[in-house]
Order: sequence, then C-alpha cells, then structure tokens
Amino acid sequence: MFAEILTVGDELLTGNTVDSNAAFIAKKLTERGYWVRRKTTVGDDVEEIKTVLREILDRKPEVLVISGGLGPTHDDVTMLAVAEALNRKLVLCEECLERIRAFYRELYEKGLIDDPELNEARKKMAYLPEGAEPLENTEGAAPGAYIEHEGVKIFVLPGMPREMKAMLEKEVLPRLGKKKFVQRKLLAEITDESKLAPILNETLERFKVRIHSSPKGFGKYIGIILFGESEEEIERAKAFMESKGIRFAEGW
Repeated sequence: MFAEILTVGDELLTGNTVDSNAAFIAKKLTERGYWVRRKTTVGDDVEEIKTVLREILDRKPEVLVISGGLGPTHDDVTMLAVAEALNRKLVLCEECLERIRAFYRELYEKGLIDDPELNEARKKMAYLPEGAEPLENTEGAAPGAYIEHEGVKIFVLPGMPREMKAMLEKEVLPRLGKKKFVQRKLLAEITDESKLAPILNETLERFKVRIHSSPKGFGKYIGIILFGESEEEIERAKAFMESKGIRFAEGW
C-alpha cells in the first residue's frame, strides 16, 4: 500500500511557515501500514494545484491526503482546484453550511466576533466537489472532503495544524482500517555507514522490512529504524544483523 501527501500554501514555499502538517500526516500513515512515497508542496494557485493533483493521480496511490487552502479568503482555492482536476462541479453542501452557521454563531456568543451572519466568504467554505463526502471540522469552520476517484481515496483537510490533526484522527484514519505498522528504533554500534550498508542490503533481501539509517555522530553510532508488519519480522531482521556482528542499543 502506498500513499502521497499534497500540502498547499504560498507560505510553505516562501519559508514563512514550516510544513509540520506533512510530517504529521506521514507519521500517521506510516503507522497504518502505508508507504508514503512522495510529499509535494504547491502554492495557492488553481492551475498549479490541478497540475500536481493530476500527476499524483496518474501514479495511482491508494491514499492521497491534501492539506491547506480551505478557508474563506481569495487564496483558499483548494476545493475549486480539486473539483476541476476531477472534472466535477463545486456544489453547495447544505449540511456544511449549517455547521458553518453554527460555528460563527458560537464565536459571536462568546464575544470573539462582532457579526455572526453568513457572508459570501463564509458561504464559500460550504462548497465541495460533486459527490464528495463532507468531513466534520470540530476545531474550525471549513469542512474537509472525502472523495473516491478511480480507486484513489482522496482526503482534503484544512491547513491549520490543530484542525488538520483533529480531522485526520477522527475522520481519516478510521476510514483506513485498523492495520498497524510496527517500527523499532535502534542504535547500531558501528563507526561507518559504508560498512553497515552491505548488511542492510542483505537484510532487506531476506526479510519483509524497510530500513532507514541515519548517522548519529561519525565514529559513534548509526541510528536505524526498522519498519515491518509485525514485531516478529522485525525481531528476526534484528537478530540476523546481530548474527553479522552488529551490536545494538535500544532507542535513539
């Protein structure tokens, strides 16, 4: 199973905002057993988003998670771009409109805004691609969307980290099943990655695991993350490397 992530926002490309969303989404998808093959970032431009989205869909990932660009302002164009990329219309989601209305009414009653009424900018957030299932946003106004398109499960989420994280946990992960992917972090007591490389290659050939290595100080340790579908397979891979003379310390 493989997945891709698309984050949207000019602020990500200018460096004014660190893209923590992509890292969080990748971590959660990996825990569910998905290989995240690509993370792509694009600005707030309809044509750019459409182009990148079509390129991703051509690669046929099982899951695509999109984050960013769902708000009320002029540069929040992700839903429009998704609709056009999929050759669908943008249609008003009445259920979403009512949730947005209630959200702003609550803010007004708390004294956080001075006008609770729906204006065009607020209504804009209630439009989703035709056939999309709305995803509830418990932390903000803009709803997300879930679309199945030619075998790809597409999730469109807000860019605000608090909203994205809540929606990913409550709306996305339950739709991906309960399969868990195990990972183990180890410290290899070896001084040189080049000496470790052939052992890692042989391990990958023998066992159903993936391995990430990262030096933790030249001449000291090399950090290793073993990914697999079971603790047993990871333990077998670890034991094999130990049989080749690698000594491990748990954790990083």
